[in-house]
Amino acid sequence: MTENESLPSVPLSDTIDRFIQRIGVTVAWCYVLLVLVIILQVILRKGFSNGLVALEELQWHLYAVGVMFGLSYAQTTNSHIRVDLFYSHFRASTKHIIEILGILILVLPFVVIIFLHSVDFFYESYRINESSESPSGLPYLWAMKGVIPVTFGLLGLAVLSRLYRDVVLLFRGE
Repeated sequence: MTENESLPSVPLSDTIDRFIQRIGVTVAWCYVLLVLVIILQVILRKGFSNGLVALEELQWHLYAVGVMFGLSYAQTTNSHIRVDLFYSHFRASTKHIIEILGILILVLPFVVIIFLHSVDFFYESYRINESSESPSGLPYLWAMKGVIPVTFGLLGLAVLSRLYRDVVLLFRGE
C-alpha cells in the first residue's frame, strides 16, 4: 500500500486502494478551487458590498464533494478516526477479526442503506431538474446529489477491499 505501510500487502486490495487514492488525490484539488471561491466571495462582499449567492452555494458544494470523496480515501489509508485504547495492544489476528466484524455488522449495512437511498434521492432530483431555491443560485442541484451515490459506491468498494485484506491476512496468520 502506498499511503499505509503498516498493513501487509494484499495485491487485489492494494490495486483497489491505489485506484481510490488516485481519485481522492485528484478530487482534493477541489479544495484549491474552494479557497479561490471563498477569496473571491470575500472580496466581492467586503470590497464591493455585493456577494453572490451562486458563489456561496458553490462553496458548500465544493466542500461537500471534498468531504464525501475523502471518506473512501480515509478508509484506504486507514486515516479515519478510531478509538485505539485497547485495539493497539491486541494480537494481529484479533485486530483482523474485530475489523471483519465491524465491517460486516456496522459499516457495510450503513454504506448500503445510504447508497440505496441516495440513488432514489438523486433520481427524484434529476427527474424534476432540481435547482437552487434562490433565483440567483446554482442550477442542476441534482448533479450535486449525484455525488452521494458515487462516493458511497467508492466507500463501499474501499470497505470491501479492507474486508478482503483482513480476511486474507487472518488466514495467512499475519
